[in-house]
Amino acid sequence: MEKKYFADIVINKEELSNGEAVFVVHCTNLGITSQGSTTEEAMENIKEAIELYLEEEPEAYDELSLNNQLPMFSVIEVNKSAKASSIVGQRSH
Repeated sequence: MEKKYFADIVINKEELSNGEAVFVVHCTNLGITSQGSTTEEAMENIKEAIELYLEEEPEAYDELSLNNQLPMFSVIEVNKSAKASSIVGQRSH
């Protein structure tokens, strides 16, 4: 049976200098970034980028997760005048 590997992906909506929205997707395991005009396009582009990268660097599979547990991430509120930040919420997706 073939091993399944999972890459941790983060998508952020950003705005280009011309005001156009773009979705920037980052693979945190491998340090690879791509983008697309929709989340679907961004995900297709990062998957292709990851596959091409792994063809050239097969040892990088060691950086990917071998299980299907979802990564956990948090949102942190940062106040300009505050000396400490507080954790707003924690999500697993």
